[in-house]
Amino acid sequence: MKIGKATVPESAICASDDETIVVRGADLCRELIGQLSFTDYFWLLVTGRRPSAMQSRMLDATLVAIAEHGLVPSVQAARMTLAAAPDAVQGAVAAGILGCGSVILGASETAGRLFLRIDALARDKGLSLEAAATDIVREMRAAKHAIPGYGHPLHKDRDPRVARLFAVAAEVGTPGRFVAIAEAVERVLPGLTQRDLRLNVSAAIPAVLLDVGFPAEALKGVPILARCAGLIGHLTEELARPIGFALSYQAAREQRYTGELPAGVTLKPHG
Repeated sequence: MKIGKATVPESAICASDDETIVVRGADLCRELIGQLSFTDYFWLLVTGRRPSAMQSRMLDATLVAIAEHGLVPSVQAARMTLAAAPDAVQGAVAAGILGCGSVILGASETAGRLFLRIDALARDKGLSLEAAATDIVREMRAAKHAIPGYGHPLHKDRDPRVARLFAVAAEVGTPGRFVAIAEAVERVLPGLTQRDLRLNVSAAIPAVLLDVGFPAEALKGVPILARCAGLIGHLTEELARPIGFALSYQAAREQRYTGELPAGVTLKPHG
């Protein structure tokens, strides 16, 4: 049984012979290395086009915004993996990236798709952004779906990264429609959820990137790429000043066993 229609492997991204490497229609050595920033190269790889100055600056801002976030679970997983296998940095990075899901990092993609639905409804039905946001958020609530990109365990007011990303968007003159959609959702949420849920960075990233034409299908890749940089920083520190086993020991010390014990057995607390 075949999956997909292709019978011949084709790609428009890269080809090479013994003398030349071509990436997205450009000579890698003559036109890209030393000529293009990594941010611009990422845009080119994803879209097949070089970014405008506006697109480049917004993508770069989002990568900086999400690359580092302290000892979050993905970082702890990476550090403990490296502690167990210090010769396999690639495995430790992979362990951290495997934690990119609907709660951590993956919310950028789902928030972006939410904004696209609101945009489509507003255009198709001639609704205001707030009316379209209300309809779709109400529908999501009825289906018991979380609203991605809103609320934060630490930043009870707006995540400070949101203000900065929106400020950069204003500075470079993005169209602002998806930023307006993100803010419309924020305004209607209290009345629909009875909670004052504010924008976090996972909603700001798709808002500013959709406004400059970044493809929705690649939105999850932005925080994944950025977090790779953060993980490599943590793993470099881990090799010099290890805390991976300390994280493990702390978890063991704090663990409370709630299961049954064999007759006559009493477990001593970790000291």
